[in-house]
Amino acid sequence: MRCPYCAENDNRVVDSRLSKDGQAIRRRRECNACGRRFTTYEKVEEVLPMVIKRDGRREPFDREKILGGITRACQKRPVSADQIKDFIDSLETYFQELGRREIPSSAIGEKVIAKLKDWDEVAYVRFASVYRKFQDVTDFMKEVTELIKSKKALEDS
Repeated sequence: MRCPYCAENDNRVVDSRLSKDGQAIRRRRECNACGRRFTTYEKVEEVLPMVIKRDGRREPFDREKILGGITRACQKRPVSADQIKDFIDSLETYFQELGRREIPSSAIGEKVIAKLKDWDEVAYVRFASVYRKFQDVTDFMKEVTELIKSKKALEDS
């Protein structure tokens, strides 16, 4: 493991323990060159399905890409980083357990959009505007109107 401070490969493990969720091993390391300490995590490499994009391209499942989209949608909203991380963990597990080699990007998008709708309406509309490729204000207004109708229906029942 390369030291993040001095880029040397010579380091030693000072402490090892299971992470909070038991899915990884947390290792504290000390660089023998500069003496600074850093943390690494070791986890089982899991095979995730390929994602079939709208235009037919295939690309690997990318946790960071999903994290970026959700984080942008939730920016300055009352959704914690831990909530997002836990959701992405569950999303990865869900798609792994499906056992498919390929999944459509729409399957990921619909799961994300449903979770954002539960968490925060503003984050939901932000994500939906990109995911559903709103062309103008009328598309935006249709989505907001549908959101208001569904919210009102829940309150009435």
